[in-house]
Amino acid sequence: MSKSRVNEEMIDALNYLEKEKGIKREVVIEALEQALETAYKQNYGEKNVEVEFNSLTGNIKVYAVKTITDDEEAVANDSNEFMSLADARKLPHGQGYDVGDEIREEVTPRNFGRIAAQTAKQVVMQRLREEERKIIYNKYKTYENEIITGEVSREDKRFTYVDLGDGVEGAMGYRDKMPNEHYHVHDRIQVYVSKVNDDRRGPQIYVSRTAPELLKRLFEREVPEIKDGTVLIENIAREAGDRAKVAVYSNDPNVDPVGTCVGPRGSRVQAIVNELDGENMDIVEYVKDPAKFIANALNPADVLDVIFNEPEEEPVEDVTVDGDDEAETEAAPKEAERSCTVVVPDNQLSLAIGKRGQNARLAARLTKYKIDIKSESEMEELQNQADDTTDDQSSTDAE
Repeated sequence: MSKSRVNEEMIDALNYLEKEKGIKREVVIEALEQALETAYKQNYGEKNVEVEFNSLTGNIKVYAVKTITDDEEAVANDSNEFMSLADARKLPHGQGYDVGDEIREEVTPRNFGRIAAQTAKQVVMQRLREEERKIIYNKYKTYENEIITGEVSREDKRFTYVDLGDGVEGAMGYRDKMPNEHYHVHDRIQVYVSKVNDDRRGPQIYVSRTAPELLKRLFEREVPEIKDGTVLIENIAREAGDRAKVAVYSNDPNVDPVGTCVGPRGSRVQAIVNELDGENMDIVEYVKDPAKFIANALNPADVLDVIFNEPEEEPVEDVTVDGDDEAETEAAPKEAERSCTVVVPDNQLSLAIGKRGQNARLAARLTKYKIDIKSESEMEELQNQADDTTDDQSSTDAE
């Protein structure tokens, strides 16, 4: 291949990278010059060289860089790095050189064009890969914490892989897969992009079908009042594939948050249930009164009373803080666990607790209270026992 042809191809490659991929010429030229310097050193043994690439003509020149010295022994030991002052002054326009100056001699080999072409191709391909990786990372980073539709492409022992487009796959781990779903190649599913990492091998994208945030995004999509901020989601408690509780409230007193989310004849919530393969939805109203909120959270059971327990004092840990003279000990209090006892009618105890305790468990997560559920008769019995104990104590004190 002729030198002019090689030069044309280099210029064309630079133009393509800049116009089509947005990679600045200066960045590629700098990388190309560094790569050519390395290639020259490997092929010709020179230590101190500089390569100049002319971005207009595509011409490449190699210069040996030497330091001028009056130490003849240094020149004899390493003529690649040093040049004597006498030899320097013999060069054209060399009379102005002095000891310590650097001199650049062109040493471009006749057959360097072939090496340059190979090196340039490698640099361009590397830059293309880096830029494509960067573009994909930036694109999918914007999808982080959002829902995206993909197609199941394959599966191994660790992950189910979802084709997201652009030749990019999202990895869905065991904990992120719905327990009631079985995925097959070419199944189209909606996933929540939980994390996007930049990796040397390419962007690593992790997706989920079990994250509570997936449910939040689905409600935002189906309920315009959530999207525009009229209705807000306070919290979500979810056992993916089985049941979820969603606490909502409204900024507008004229808007019913629960009815709005349910939709006409349940159409809005049903669309979400269908997307999640039949996962049951309890939509409850969030209120600032914790007793009322807890009662709402235990829906569909009726609640007769909510009794808040005094928080138990948590043990403190001694934290040693180094001072100038001696160590001081400070108490590090722990946040006490909030708990309550909920009283329900006898015939609704099982309903309040739920199958395998699910209703109570989800309500506790939703309200962030530890909930102990008791039937009305059980509570009366406990109260009677407490009253008897009080009476006995009073009699003893009187005696």
